[in-house]
Amino acid sequence: MDHLTVTVVYAAPGIEAIEPLAVPEGTTVAQAVAASGLVSRLGLPPSIAYAIHGQRAPPDVLVADGDRIELTRPLIADAKAVRRARAAAHPLPPSRRPKRRGRTGSA
Repeated sequence: MDHLTVTVVYAAPGIEAIEPLAVPEGTTVAQAVAASGLVSRLGLPPSIAYAIHGQRAPPDVLVADGDRIELTRPLIADAKAVRRARAAAHPLPPSRRPKRRGRTGSA
């Protein structure tokens, strides 16, 4: 039986964990993560999400040789809400606001 080389990683402020593994063909993302032991060693929630090379991956996806399986943390802020709050706190002065184009023609 051939083995695949994968890496399971996790990063958070103050924490960086990289676990290279050799797993048999037919291994799923969830099985590779379990084999890495990172979830229990770092005290992560069992419901943590996965990604392969930055793309979300369900736990039942088969891994391929060279895959980088990332354990992803939940977002602590919605990027769109943060941008809106920043824009509301620092509005552009009237002289720098884009001019709106009026409608031409009659209704």
